[in-house]
Order: sequence, then C-alpha cells, then structure tokens
Amino acid sequence: MVYRPLRYEQMMKAAEGFDIRARRMFNGMGVYTGEKMFAFLVDEEIGLKFGPGDYEEAMKLPGADVFRADPQSDPMTGYVRMPKSILDNYESFLSWVHRSANYAQSRCVN
Repeated sequence: MVYRPLRYEQMMKAAEGFDIRARRMFNGMGVYTGEKMFAFLVDEEIGLKFGPGDYEEAMKLPGADVFRADPQSDPMTGYVRMPKSILDNYESFLSWVHRSANYAQSRCVN
C-alpha cells in the first residue's frame, strides 16, 4: 500500500522548481531538495525546516509549534509545525515553503 499524507499534493505543487523528491520515513514522508530534507509530512501536518531567523518568525505564528514526527518523539530540530491557517492559505503556504527550500539549498555543499 502506498502512503500519501493528505497534504502531499499541496506540498509538491508549492515546492515545484526546487528539484524535489519525497520518500517515506518512519510514519510520514520527508521532502527533499537535492540531498537536504526541508519538509516532513504526517497525515494533515506539515513541518518545515528553517534557519534561525525564519524559525523564530514562524514560531510566532498563531498555532505554530515545534514539529514532532509522532507525539511521543522528540522535536525535529529546526522544524516548525505550520499552523492550519497557513496550510489553508496557498499564497502564505507557498511563501513559507520557498523560505524553507531556499534555506535547505543554501546548506548544500557543492
């Protein structure tokens, strides 16, 4: 059986142009640009990885929280559980996805 989180299509569309791929990990799905993972999807939840400045800004969004792959796990370092208000607003979501993917690409060693 193929696992597809509910927001998979939304995520893949928002990240077009970033040479992305997704693969199943643990109980969710990691989304990569190049070799760097920048998003993690579990059911309806999306966690995005940010650099320090964007991380702090994202954590101030109403409803944002640290991201955990499952409720019993430790938080994923640098990942923010994006609030439903952002996930449901495509333009805002697109902006945050681009920030996250750009951060991941900036960490790639050429």
